[in-house]
This record gives sequence, structure tokens and C-alpha cells, in this order.
Amino acid sequence: MEKSNKAFAALLVACGLAIGGFFPGYYYYKTHADFRSVTVKGLAEKDVTADMGLWNIQFTVSGNDLGAAQKQIGVQANEIVQFLQKQGFTNDEIRIGRIETNDLMSNPYRDNTAAETSRFILTQTITVHSEKVYKISDAMSLSNELIAKGIVFSNQYASYFFTKLNEIKPEMLKQATENAKEAALEFARNSGSKVGKINKANQGVFSILSRDNANADEVSQIEKRVRVVSTVEYLLED
Repeated sequence: MEKSNKAFAALLVACGLAIGGFFPGYYYYKTHADFRSVTVKGLAEKDVTADMGLWNIQFTVSGNDLGAAQKQIGVQANEIVQFLQKQGFTNDEIRIGRIETNDLMSNPYRDNTAAETSRFILTQTITVHSEKVYKISDAMSLSNELIAKGIVFSNQYASYFFTKLNEIKPEMLKQATENAKEAALEFARNSGSKVGKINKANQGVFSILSRDNANADEVSQIEKRVRVVSTVEYLLED
């Protein structure tokens, strides 16, 4: 009779693993000399929107006259700031970085024509740090206006962050635990057992993923999905 029960339980496990991807909780069964248990995983997911954005705008000016190049990059920095203000960003959200200067003549491996073309390359970064994540996205799509004015971007990217994870952790852990318990009860019903005490548990690690594009870098996406998988081992009773 005991062998029959074990065979039946193994069959249930195989079926559970085959269709486990369709349920919020899944389990596997194991036996020891002194106790039987079922280890259950409960999944919880929540869609969230980034609440903080960081937009780095790096632009360059080159020339053979350092003074003229410095004046030009200052003019372009003002144009970028005015553009950002027009898009609804305040001065507190706009940070102007220092100018980096690269003198090609100081490079021992320089091209011999460096002094005849553009000896100096000046680079500056303006950063937008704002909770207006959609404004950042919209403004980036309009940045061609700056290119039309002769501004050359050497690098431009936006990162979006969800900073309120601690606020949603309790509810998500509760949901994951409930899903795990339901999976344990389902196994117990199918195997003719009862769910006993918790033997051990692991709340799992929270992960933040891209919601709509699985291949996209999460930090580049405004819409995100938070996921946690909790693992609980229950003792089984006859």
C-alpha cells in the first residue's frame, strides 16, 4: 500500500511539473526516513511605473582655437538648457557638468594633421534628474531640434528607476505566500495528505524586469514588472 501511495505521488509530481508554468505556485515532493514534505514555490508579480529618471546629454565641440571652441560649447550648453526648460524641466532638475578638454597635440600617437584640423575636442554633459519620466521620454524624441542647430551629441541616454520597492514588498510577499500555500493544499488534496507545519521558508529575491520587452534592458524602460518567488517547505501528514 505504501509503495502504491509513493507511485501515485510521483505521478502527481510529474503532472504538476508539466503544467506548473500555468499556475502561480508549484511544488515538488520528497521523502526522508523520518518525515515527508512538499516544497512549494509561490510567485507574485506587480506592474509598476518608474518614478525617477536620469537623462545624460553629452555633446562635443571641436576646433583648432581653444578660446573659440570654449565659447561655442558655452553657447550650445545655453541652448540645451533653454530647450529643457521649454520642455517643462526646472533649474533644480538640470545639472550642468564641467567641460572636459582633449588636446590632440598632447597625444604622442597623434595624427600629423591634428593641428591643421581640430586640435581641441571639448566635451560637456548636462544631466536631467527628474520624477517626470514621461517628460524625459518625450523630450528625447524632440532632441533633433538641437541637432538641427549644429549640436553634436557624443552620447545621450536615459535611465528610469523604480524607487518604491519597499512600499510594495509586504503585499507582494503576502500574495506569494498565499500562492505557495494554495499549491501545497492542491498537492495534499491530490495525494491524500494534509499540510502540516512549515519546516523552512525563504522569501526569495525581488527582481525588476522590463514589462513589455523581454529583450530590453530594464533600466531603459519606464514600464516595469516586479517579481518575487517565495519558497516554503511544508511537512505532510497522513
